[in-house]
Amino acid sequence: MAVSGGVKGKKCLGLDKLRGRAYMGAMMEKTPQTGLPFMKMHGLGNDFVVIDSRGRGAVTTPALARALGDRNRGVGFDQLAEIRLVEGADFALDFWNSDGSRAGACGNATRCVADYMMRQLGKDAVTLVTARGGLSAVRRGDGLVSVNMGHPQLRWDEVPLARAVDVEHLPLAGDPVAVGMGNPHAVFFVPDAEAVDVAGLGPKVEHDPLFPARTNAEFASVTGPDHLRMRVWERGTGITLACGSGACATAVAAHLRGLTGRRVVMDVDGGRLEIDWREDGVWMTGPVAHVFDGWLTADYLAAVG
Repeated sequence: MAVSGGVKGKKCLGLDKLRGRAYMGAMMEKTPQTGLPFMKMHGLGNDFVVIDSRGRGAVTTPALARALGDRNRGVGFDQLAEIRLVEGADFALDFWNSDGSRAGACGNATRCVADYMMRQLGKDAVTLVTARGGLSAVRRGDGLVSVNMGHPQLRWDEVPLARAVDVEHLPLAGDPVAVGMGNPHAVFFVPDAEAVDVAGLGPKVEHDPLFPARTNAEFASVTGPDHLRMRVWERGTGITLACGSGACATAVAAHLRGLTGRRVVMDVDGGRLEIDWREDGVWMTGPVAHVFDGWLTADYLAAVG
């Protein structure tokens, strides 16, 4: 793997004007065409490998996602996001977990890729398509990016759950709330999120038989008026510093329980997000970072299979 980088990518090698296809094109002129360019991004420490497959067709496989997700032998990521062409929107996104499984949504990656696409297209707003359907993202004047993550899924079969139960009070220890945000989520409200054994409880919740597609597990506490502290275990990945769809699910669950209003500030391990459950969907706002650009060598790709 060849890598070039800077702290935020924006000043990467002084090539701040070479974004998107222009930069990838410049890399391809200097690197064997049989390799594969990628970007490394993160939102609040929730980190991603991003592959721009427009013009080449989707390339990610479960084997490639597992190999790239290995932080010792690959690149390392919480999720992989692949950009594709699509009719009727600026782009489409597919998501993969580090264990090679597919993810239906990834809010922080969506914000990061939306920022990349807005820079490339010269826009302050973009439309995109994920497994959830059509979404939209906008750039805020304070340097943050907002994405509409769509409406929450609140029926048991939408989440999905294995049987019909009250989604606001699941029949599990800890009395969690089930919310679908493209991914299934089980949200636990606890006195102190800092004291929760996320590493011990997370995998048990993820693999509980009530969740046929497994689930993310969020552990949240109310720290002030419309202010939450949340920690997360992501299915197929483990503990992460932030989870955008999980933050949205937690905000929805908190409002359903009467703990907060529809607009909250949420502190996660990696920083702070703003969540606003509006009539048109759940909007999430936070910072983005483009860390570096790199190239997967032909030998590496051949070894992955």
